[in-house]
Amino acid sequence: MKPIGVLIVDDSPTVQSVLKSILSASADIEVVGTASDAFEAKDLILEKGPDVITLDIEMPRMDGITFLKRLMTFRPIPVIMISSYTRENSLRTFEALDAGAVDFVAKPTKDVRTGFLELKYEITAKVRAAARANIRPALPFAKPQRFSPTATIKSPDKVIALGASTGGTYAIRRLLESMPFDMNPIVIVQHMPRRFTKAFAQQLDSLLTLEVKEAEDGDRLSRGKVLVAPGGWHLVVATDSDGYYTRLQDGRPVKHQRPSVDVLFHSVAKAAGPDAIGVILTGMGNDGADGLLAMRQAGAFTVAQDETTSVIFGMPAAAINRGAVDAVAALDNIAGIVLSALAS
Repeated sequence: MKPIGVLIVDDSPTVQSVLKSILSASADIEVVGTASDAFEAKDLILEKGPDVITLDIEMPRMDGITFLKRLMTFRPIPVIMISSYTRENSLRTFEALDAGAVDFVAKPTKDVRTGFLELKYEITAKVRAAARANIRPALPFAKPQRFSPTATIKSPDKVIALGASTGGTYAIRRLLESMPFDMNPIVIVQHMPRRFTKAFAQQLDSLLTLEVKEAEDGDRLSRGKVLVAPGGWHLVVATDSDGYYTRLQDGRPVKHQRPSVDVLFHSVAKAAGPDAIGVILTGMGNDGADGLLAMRQAGAFTVAQDETTSVIFGMPAAAINRGAVDAVAALDNIAGIVLSALAS
């Protein structure tokens, strides 16, 4: 089978060298070229026809996002952004994901060579996933339907748990845009590194009528509030006499992830049982499948995003294959299905 051809676009020779070494070590991946800026990249794209591009956000002559937008317009190719840990770059990373990038890798804050080598599994997994990505999923450009306040909801305290990975930042925002301002409490795991999750929550909070924040240990779950698991921590839902609250756990990664969707879903199955709804969205791998099955077996209603609207169908497909899903739906239909379940 033909290896995945990767073009590395970065103005740092060190980053080029380390990424080339990491990717070339995999028999199913071939680095077909390296470029220091967008203009070199354009020539290599025409010459080499790469399957995947890794693209630095900060580059001379033309920044990575401007180049990405032009690429997606004229010759769409799966792109993984390489982003440094700054608030500005966090926001620009989400702009890149909205513009069509499949995923991103956060640049190490310590020694670049050592840090990237520690991310070897993540980098190669994301390249493989990007090569299979649906970079133009069947999603409408019109605004999603906004549902009215939830006066018809018969179960106002039911917990809604969402899990997503690759392609999830857009999918989560699109889903939440349809939710009324007084929606049931929502807890989210989106696979993402430390610091980026806070910026993601802040971005959602600025765009939605719902209150969105990065979860802290001991946060109470309440109507109209959305809690996003912080990168580097597992998010667990627990219960006491006053209702549901969050716990953050610094445990081992589960299925290479921390936060893990499985950890969240298992905790919701235990704490809420039938008083919950589980939703699994686009993402690579199988994190969440076992936890969603536990939720369904505990009496919760469960939904998976369909293949047509998923950037990567891995996580939803794994949950469906495990028998963990009550309904499979296009992204823009999920909000209506969840609200119907709450009204039944």
